[in-house]
Amino acid sequence: MRILIVTDAWSPQVNGVVRTLNAVIGELKAKGHDVRTINPEGRPSRPLPLYREITLTHTSVATLREEIAAIAPDVIHIATEGPLGWTARRVCLREGLKFTTGFHTRFAEYAAARIPLPGVLSLGWQVLRRFHAPSQAVMVPTKSIGAELDRRNFSNVKIWTRGVDHQLFRAYARDHLDLPRPIVLYAGRLAVEKGIDDFIGLKVRGSKVLVGDGPERARLERLAPEAHFLGFRHGEDYARTLASADVMVFPSRTDTFGLVMLEAMACGTPVAAYNAPSPLDVVDNGVTGIIADSLEDAVARASLLDRATVAEGSHKFSWRRCAEMFESWLVPCGRLTPRSGAPDLAYALPR
Repeated sequence: MRILIVTDAWSPQVNGVVRTLNAVIGELKAKGHDVRTINPEGRPSRPLPLYREITLTHTSVATLREEIAAIAPDVIHIATEGPLGWTARRVCLREGLKFTTGFHTRFAEYAAARIPLPGVLSLGWQVLRRFHAPSQAVMVPTKSIGAELDRRNFSNVKIWTRGVDHQLFRAYARDHLDLPRPIVLYAGRLAVEKGIDDFIGLKVRGSKVLVGDGPERARLERLAPEAHFLGFRHGEDYARTLASADVMVFPSRTDTFGLVMLEAMACGTPVAAYNAPSPLDVVDNGVTGIIADSLEDAVARASLLDRATVAEGSHKFSWRRCAEMFESWLVPCGRLTPRSGAPDLAYALPR
């Protein structure tokens, strides 16, 4: 089957959407599928206002139509609600092509956090509902997020969970961070919607470590000069960093999943999180982490959990299972042929 995935989120961005798509594409190819992407690579882009780490990529409806026609996909999945996603949606609706969509990010809350004006949150959800309305399957990462979209009158909501690479994320020797213990660690974007001020404000002994980068880094460094800001870490370096922590703190109340929780758990590091939709679906409370109304309480109790049991609990999540679920929700899109005289764009399309 030839699968086309249209996404505004792509390397060099470092986030859960990019990691998820790359992992799923790898699993789908291993199953023999021909997976193509339309992504920002090689296209003019400009930074997103108020969040320069994310770029916006624009292309015309006519150009994207011919790219899709040249690929001749059997199925189309629009992964993101950015400019490429909206343009692909427009092509599909004009040409009568069926497609599925992914709901990865609570953009309505993120916009409201950055633009604190009345009506921003409501308008954000209206835009998201409009984007996903024609989708044959709106794939969401957890049951809690699915239930929320149901309440907000989204249609065709389907659960598409996430996975973790158990060969990379595992119980390493816990000597990668030479810092006073206990080590409490945050991993992810340093952005206002992530609740990092609650992590910084924790009254705990030992060391606070932040892995990642983002628009809030300079402010947070001024706020907490005693904390250790490591920037982005990748591959085994990142996995060993997670394994060296005593507790991984997940302070976000707005994430739709939070891959970092799974990655920490696979390394044996328990998670401390708020009583919020994402942790409720990922963390086995009292087994792989602690969910509580107080982060300090969650950290204290999580540090007592058995690390081997934490790591074992992560094994119910895998990228293979994630890819199988994704595949199960895809629908045949129909056929689109290049227009007469249209340039041959196939040579330029990433395979």
